[in-house]
Amino acid sequence: MLSQEYFITKLLGLKDVLVTFTEETDSSIYIGIETKPKPQICPCCKQSTTYIHDYRQQKIKDLSFRDKYGYLLLKKRRYVCKQCGKRFYEKYSFLPRYHHMTQRVYMEILRMLRNNCSMKLVAELFNTSVNTVSRVFGIVNYQLYKLPEVIAIDEFKGNAGGEKYQVIITNPKTKEVLDILPNRHKTHLMDYFLRFNNRKSVKYVVMDMWGTYYDICKTLFPNAIIIIDKYHYIRQVYWALDRVRKRVQKGFSKHKRIYFKHSRKLLLAPYDKLKPDSKQALRIMLSQHFDLQEAWQLKELFTTFRNSTDYETARKNLRAFILTAQESNLTEFKDCINAFSNWSTPILNSFDYPYTNGFTEGINNKIKVLKRNAFGFRNFNRFRNRILHICP
Repeated sequence: MLSQEYFITKLLGLKDVLVTFTEETDSSIYIGIETKPKPQICPCCKQSTTYIHDYRQQKIKDLSFRDKYGYLLLKKRRYVCKQCGKRFYEKYSFLPRYHHMTQRVYMEILRMLRNNCSMKLVAELFNTSVNTVSRVFGIVNYQLYKLPEVIAIDEFKGNAGGEKYQVIITNPKTKEVLDILPNRHKTHLMDYFLRFNNRKSVKYVVMDMWGTYYDICKTLFPNAIIIIDKYHYIRQVYWALDRVRKRVQKGFSKHKRIYFKHSRKLLLAPYDKLKPDSKQALRIMLSQHFDLQEAWQLKELFTTFRNSTDYETARKNLRAFILTAQESNLTEFKDCINAFSNWSTPILNSFDYPYTNGFTEGINNKIKVLKRNAFGFRNFNRFRNRILHICP
């Protein structure tokens, strides 16, 4: 008949370990274990020895059992070498040297941190300190050694390491986060990308309309086609329309101003997707001011450009939008016109190639949740590794 110790040994899943006793309290379970004696190699003279010098008991934190903290009480054996007199402890596959937690506890802590749990929560679950969890996570270090054919660059507000903005680099083709950089300064970005020897193999770079990114790409990625992310140029038109709405409603009564503010989404929504009652409400809003009506018509003309199916059609539609916006003399559209005129080729590239910053923006939302759970990060390296850990 199989003994209770046999089942406990199988439950523990530790190789070559014998269970000697078990003890249970209200909050914890203690399991005594030991290994069979076997010849050991002296770390000093490399000779084999079977001589045991003494024993000592070591308390090792293990995974929880039945909602109770689990501990292993290991009868640790110390050997002595008869050749050189060196005394040393035997090695265990489940316990790294100088550690007081089993290997699987380390792996479980890292798994929970990957699930976006805060270090404080993980520490409470494992009945340990935040500093211990931090040290466990300290073994994590991600490095990028080669750039893929497609990269996307964007910044986010991280407030880590004394810098307001950090830079995220992703692969929009394979949906991978490649790296996180501490700031968006041109000199730092140049130094970072110069480390890679395969820069000429980069074929596409997705970015927003920031001059620093463009200059770096033109200098360091000579074979790359620059693509402006659709979200970043589409919002230019919506921002301009909303600025017109804010300007014209200042001349309205308080009641009408509140109505226009609450109904602003009618102006931004595609007209063909509105319900009949919403279309009627929109027509009433547009009839209140000519500038608002003109700005909305520009937005609809821009929608025609957005719906273009190829580069040449998009080029013609973009040109028509720019000319119409210039003739309108709406000052709110000035920045929009300048952006589309200066960045027309990278913008039009978005109609020929399927890559966007959509995946990157999704990761930015994950980063916001991570920051909120951790109440922010001061140490950039830890912040970087946490992001790369939760976004494999």
